[in-house]
Amino acid sequence: MAVKRVGILTSGGDCAGLNAVIRAVYAHASGHFGWEVIGIHNGTAGLMARPVEVTALDDRVMGSDMLRQGGTILGTTNKGDPFAFPYEDGRVVDRSEEVIEGFRQLKLDALIGIGGDGSLDILRRLAIQGGIDLVAIPKTIDNDLGATEMSIGFETAVQTATAALDHLQPTAASHSRVMVLEVMGRDAGHIALSAGIAGGADVILIPELPYNFAAMEAKLAALRKRGRNFALVIVAESVKTEGGQSITAVHGGGAQAMQTYGGIGHYIGAELAKRCGAETRVTVLGHVQRGGTPEPKDRILGSAFGVHAVDLIAAGKFDRMVAWNARQVIDVPILSAIQGAATVDPAGALVKTARGLGISFGD
Repeated sequence: MAVKRVGILTSGGDCAGLNAVIRAVYAHASGHFGWEVIGIHNGTAGLMARPVEVTALDDRVMGSDMLRQGGTILGTTNKGDPFAFPYEDGRVVDRSEEVIEGFRQLKLDALIGIGGDGSLDILRRLAIQGGIDLVAIPKTIDNDLGATEMSIGFETAVQTATAALDHLQPTAASHSRVMVLEVMGRDAGHIALSAGIAGGADVILIPELPYNFAAMEAKLAALRKRGRNFALVIVAESVKTEGGQSITAVHGGGAQAMQTYGGIGHYIGAELAKRCGAETRVTVLGHVQRGGTPEPKDRILGSAFGVHAVDLIAAGKFDRMVAWNARQVIDVPILSAIQGAATVDPAGALVKTARGLGISFGD
């Protein structure tokens, strides 16, 4: 197949490093192969729109400012599954053929999709149904996609959470407080674990490990006995209550309303105050972890992934996801990545490291 025209879209939640991918795809596809690169706006929503919402990328995306810019210049969406698209009147309609027709209208030879497990599952189903040649690039701040050791956005999210602990420690010590930091982590505790180690947390709570307040009380008592007047607790948003209930909130309204995790930090803070008599304060980072200037590793990873994705198209290798393994860029079947979630290994190196440092997991 003679490739002439390639599409690229970002889908799912935004994160730092996406623009580095877009820049790298354009640089390699245009500069090395002479292909035209079409940027599709707002993920699959741009392909459903009529006319389709796209921009032909040009040398303006080659500026070094793209590397420093958070978010995605193409826009993204994590709503409106085209296979079950919700309407305000309660209808749920399969609009997948509209997405496929939008792709055909653009006369694209291949598509590069950047997303997490949910987005890549949808894109793969669309590709199979519509005969679309798809190459995938993993992005998720949760770093829970299988078959890759690192996903775009994770490093910047960890840096943001670590910086929050750095800022909370002095004020905690000044006021003899227990500071609770709630970070993202929908299905995995990678951010909480890595930032907790880097930021000197005393307690790390992640969904992969059960906890109890008795163990946390014992940890805080031991710190006080050693003369410490403060403590730092970091908790992933998907951690449940001690009784096993999830704490969630609804965002938006109507057919596009979304239920997300949120509130476990306030629960932990209130319980510790009640049980230990500690003065607690809670900080919820939320979407601060998604924005900001990308850390160097996310810029480098995004650039490497973008170049390799273009090479896969040139080689005619599709239904593949670019991945990072053993300091190398590799590619794997998309299905293997979205079927195998990479949660924290309770017996893994970082959990052992944290325990060796005396950090409690509340167990």
